[in-house]
Amino acid sequence: MASQLLGLAEESGPSPGESELAVNPFDGLPFSSRYYELLEQRRALPIWATRFIFLEQLESSPSGVVLVSGEPGSGKSTQIPQWCAEFALARGFKEGRVTVTQPYPLAALSLAVRVADEMDLTLGQEVGYSIPQEDCTGPDTLLRFCWDRLLLQEVASTRGTGAWGVLVLDEAQERSVASDLLQGLLRNAKLGNLPGDSRVVVVTDPALEPKLQAFWGNPTIVHVPRGPGACPTPVYRDIVPTDRVEAACQAVLELCAKEAPGDVLVYLPSEEEILQCCESLSREVEPLALRGPPPRVLPLHPGHGPAVQAAYEDIDLGARKVVVTHWLADFSFSLPSIRHVIDSGLELRSVYNPQIRAESQVLRPISRCQAEARRLRARGIPPGSCICLYPESFLELEAPPLPPPRVCEENLSPMVLLLKRRQIAEPGECHFLDRPAPEALMQALEDLDYLAALDDDGNLSDLGVILSEFPLPPELAKALLASCEFDCVDEMLTLAAMLTAAPGFTHPPLSAEEAALRRALEHVDGDHSSLIQVYEAFIQSGADEAWCQARGLNWAALCQAQKLRGELLQLMQQIELPLSQPAFGSEQNRRDLQKALVSGYFLKVARDTDGTGNYLLLTHKHVAQLSPYCCYRSRRSPARSPPWVLYHSFSISKDNCLSIVSEIQPQMLVELAPPYFLSNLPPSESRDLLNELREETTDSSRESESPSTQEFGDACVLQ
Repeated sequence: MASQLLGLAEESGPSPGESELAVNPFDGLPFSSRYYELLEQRRALPIWATRFIFLEQLESSPSGVVLVSGEPGSGKSTQIPQWCAEFALARGFKEGRVTVTQPYPLAALSLAVRVADEMDLTLGQEVGYSIPQEDCTGPDTLLRFCWDRLLLQEVASTRGTGAWGVLVLDEAQERSVASDLLQGLLRNAKLGNLPGDSRVVVVTDPALEPKLQAFWGNPTIVHVPRGPGACPTPVYRDIVPTDRVEAACQAVLELCAKEAPGDVLVYLPSEEEILQCCESLSREVEPLALRGPPPRVLPLHPGHGPAVQAAYEDIDLGARKVVVTHWLADFSFSLPSIRHVIDSGLELRSVYNPQIRAESQVLRPISRCQAEARRLRARGIPPGSCICLYPESFLELEAPPLPPPRVCEENLSPMVLLLKRRQIAEPGECHFLDRPAPEALMQALEDLDYLAALDDDGNLSDLGVILSEFPLPPELAKALLASCEFDCVDEMLTLAAMLTAAPGFTHPPLSAEEAALRRALEHVDGDHSSLIQVYEAFIQSGADEAWCQARGLNWAALCQAQKLRGELLQLMQQIELPLSQPAFGSEQNRRDLQKALVSGYFLKVARDTDGTGNYLLLTHKHVAQLSPYCCYRSRRSPARSPPWVLYHSFSISKDNCLSIVSEIQPQMLVELAPPYFLSNLPPSESRDLLNELREETTDSSRESESPSTQEFGDACVLQ
């Protein structure tokens, strides 16, 4: 095998003069001139020096696990998958294809595009990718880049480990829930006992190497050497600026005025600040008297979709690129042309509180590992510059050494559901790089029990098995299944897609005309029905982008919702679940849709106790207000706050609000929520009211049954 691998490596690396008729071993076609241009760039990467060492270790590793440790920008994410494909090709792909996971869908897409280009292969054929609502693979796909959460879903739904011969877990230092859980499942499975001769490659930043080495039991490690060039010395500010966006823009303008060569990478905490910075820079760079063309200002964040590929394109030669991003580009999206970094030192993350079932938007310092990764982006000969918009003591005193693991910060209900699907009875016994808090696991189990996803023994119920098949949060999957019973599947499919991909308006209207167009899309029943109305109007418009812009809607997100709806419909047909005809707007459909929602979201109900819009959440004594974008808030006076509402999400942040809200009747909650859920509610006036309603319902049902019971008794006596 070693000689085969070395021979293949030599075969794929000749120069044009050495082998003009060299043939690509993956598709049998001659290499193009583009291949040789990119090959020279690949040979200059720091990781190229480890090529033969890696292939040898991949073949001979006793455990089947190889750990690759290297800094950002060293070429790990593009070269390791190609070498694994060569390894699998030498074995004839007998054990399956090569699958590479990424913590972000956009990173999987971007890498697939780049690697297909470097391998001189066709994207979607030999090289493909799988991300939400987009599967660009085929029967001939040998190398697949995949969002790690999608692969976790695949692994949980099958008895085996998936259709792969080599699995590459990239960017392990990002500590996504799916990446951590995949490692735990693979370690539990004991790779040596798996069918075939599978290999696992874990790729990480050096900061996490000791932890991963201990977790995997001292596997073979391949160290990537540091690249050429020096790192810049950070330039710190004396104080943290009050306006981060203005400070970042000013730093960019100063670099442009100096005409220092190279592109600029700006790190800000949130997508909102990224957009503000891009808008401000686009206005302010125009009047600058520069020798060349004005800089191109490009956002780089998940909400920008596939358009992020523009950061790699050189459309206007000679124009400087200013890429504005956040934590997404800490380790992913290496841009070789970057010479200057402007770092705010902060990130905005969602952190889940299991005690009150709420998300918090937390603005916090980045880790020291992230700060170093950002500084390394400006390495070069000579080194570029790194401007830190904070004092030197800021990170030393407040920043943790590594990014917090997401398994300690996210709602664990989807993870526990998948673990139960893999027949792991006690989720706490699964191997974790960092064990989740016991109360977070207990809350997840309690929520799944309320949703009837677990049986009396704590194992997955038949309903739970079906819930685990859907790429949705458990409560939304339960509402979708309930719609089969209440004959409103068509509407619930639309709502599930919208809640996942395009949850309504995200910014205030920019004009009176836009506000009027938005109001025309609002539905009297609340935000959930408004989302359905928005989707139907979007489809009727022919998915027109200008139509979306006029109403302040995200066109790309609505297109994603359209794709997701199709996927959910196909999945329901595969499971052979009953469907229903569209009936949106009818009185019966309104009630049925509310029932389906309550069946899944009874844990997320709040009551306006005093009529002032201060809502007391049912599951804990926390007070919240309706979101500024809620249709009940935007209605003209006299606006009425509904007394009982069901909400999609609750965020403890600067606005402390309930998002995506619809009015419900308390009788419906008593009818559809599990009785023991109502009994377990904390003491409150709302709980007493619900219990009174439950007793009244019980008494009335007894009275309605009593005549038939008497008749039955009399019949027995007569006999």
